[in-house]
Amino acid sequence: MILDDIKSATIAGQKAQVENGVKRALEEGLSPGDILDNGLIAAMLVVGEKFRNNEIFVPEMLIAARAMQAGVRIIEPLILAGERKYVAKAVIGTVKGDLHDIGKNLVIMMLRGAGWEVVDLGVDVAPEKFVAAVQEHRPQIVGVSALLTTTMPAMKATVEAFVRAGLRENVKIIVGGAPVSREFATEIGADAYAGDAGSAVEIAGGLVA
Repeated sequence: MILDDIKSATIAGQKAQVENGVKRALEEGLSPGDILDNGLIAAMLVVGEKFRNNEIFVPEMLIAARAMQAGVRIIEPLILAGERKYVAKAVIGTVKGDLHDIGKNLVIMMLRGAGWEVVDLGVDVAPEKFVAAVQEHRPQIVGVSALLTTTMPAMKATVEAFVRAGLRENVKIIVGGAPVSREFATEIGADAYAGDAGSAVEIAGGLVA
């Protein structure tokens, strides 16, 4: 079945095969939503599980995510023209003073692969920008990343900014990054800590379930 071919090619990170499979599926009359849910997203759920079980590692997951994105680019205009129902919405950024984005980008790819709508704030994001983004986009989840020990205090400042703005009860805050720990997440008042992209998707899903 064509959806199984798309799923297998995505898991294997075969970008050209994914693109060809998606185009063929559209020609055969499959709906963009069906291709997304049962081909591309289904594949990334498998990839996330393999990553959590240490069956694959970051390079393989990145390759699979890029193959998935190649397929999404083909059907995205068709999906946007219709009424795409996302799992939920997340706003994600790297804190002020920190310019690292590999981990953040990987989480974003995995969330999008799992059917989330994600607003990427980029790097060096001030607490006020996180607050403004939540006010504008009204997400269920806020992801805050830091890759430097020196920028970890900016995570605490971001949580405190949500409290001051009266928005803390409106969102679940997940923090992550190399120097961050579960204990630190609890200490600054975040809702959860994610150690990798696969667990971030799982935790986010649990928080909005």
